[in-house]
Amino acid sequence: MQIPQIQIRMQHAKLSIDADLGKQHLEQPQAAIDMKQIRPEQHFTTKQGHLEINQDRAWDALALGGNLETMSKIYSMASDMALQGLARIVEQGNRMADIHLGGNPIADSALEWQRTFPEFDFRGYASSGNVDLSYTPAEVAIDTTPGRVELNVQVNQPVHQYERGKLDIYMSQYPKVEIIPPQIDQFI
Repeated sequence: MQIPQIQIRMQHAKLSIDADLGKQHLEQPQAAIDMKQIRPEQHFTTKQGHLEINQDRAWDALALGGNLETMSKIYSMASDMALQGLARIVEQGNRMADIHLGGNPIADSALEWQRTFPEFDFRGYASSGNVDLSYTPAEVAIDTTPGRVELNVQVNQPVHQYERGKLDIYMSQYPKVEIIPPQIDQFI
């Protein structure tokens, strides 16, 4: 004989998920830059240089110097010139005294006669370096203002757009429990 049994049938639930990815759009606009350049400046201030030329020694070498200096030289040479003049007169006298030896000392004296005195030279020393130059260079003052660059940067916010994706969660199969009882109304 068979024992009646209860049958239980069970159906599990099924969840279904339908998902699509979201879409994202990200954009970064360029920053706005305002750039201003300030140029450097330089200011120069200068004074004139100074050139001094002293040609006193050159004029003195040409016997065209100042009267005081020329007369001072003549005065300092006067005693020597007097002695040299006496020596010349003595020499001419000695030549005249020797007239008996022959020749013509009077004519020779006349030929050698000069109005100037070559030994009496009151000019200064002649040289190419008689002109003195003295130069004082100009002073230059430089005032510099440095340049610079001024930047004004306006940063733009990023543009962010996001579209959410689809996410559907649904029951594609519901759970179910089915209980089948045995047949009880059987005849014994």
